[in-house]
Amino acid sequence: MRAVDDEAVREFRRALRRRYSDEAILAELRASADRLGRSPTMREFGDDPDTSIHPQTVIERFGSWNAAKRRAGLRARRFATREELLAQLRALGDELGRIPTGKDLDERRRRMPSKSLYWHTFGSLTDALREAGFDVPVGEEKLERALDQGVALARRLGRLPRFAEWAAARRDDPTLMTEWQVYRLFTGEAGAWSTFQFLVRDRLVGDGAEVGPDGALI
Repeated sequence: MRAVDDEAVREFRRALRRRYSDEAILAELRASADRLGRSPTMREFGDDPDTSIHPQTVIERFGSWNAAKRRAGLRARRFATREELLAQLRALGDELGRIPTGKDLDERRRRMPSKSLYWHTFGSLTDALREAGFDVPVGEEKLERALDQGVALARRLGRLPRFAEWAAARRDDPTLMTEWQVYRLFTGEAGAWSTFQFLVRDRLVGDGAEVGPDGALI
């Protein structure tokens, strides 16, 4: 493999950056803002199909996203406070009638802060949700909740719940953990869902129930 000349690579990058003048970049920012009807976020600018400049190019040229927007005469968004971020999570929870998920944030990315902002501010989305007052289990607590819910669902179904049955049950009962949350508790295991079913069966047997080899409650 040919050795890479670090200085040649740096010069190549400098030449690429010189393809766009400062004013050309600022003009793209203004045009994107006109199309959106507001000052664009990095994500909105990157998703704009009529923009040819990558947001990272903008940051490298002007030092930060907000600095570039100020040069373009656009409003630089201030950073939300912790309490503002938590308030938005609570409001979303009230709207949904359940604990918000990362998917919920992605689907509302034009009006909700990004998952990454919550991760950077609180350490994780789970930590943010717990600080916002949501009852979000973690670690062993999450496993215990999954097993409790698995036992209850097994008793309703008359058998150990299958993956699709759990998904269908959650559509009717949003207080259930999602099927993927349960599945990911055992991602290091071969046959993650069957491992969960095994533990549910053990819990049922310990409670005095009889479970047949096919998973049916007798």
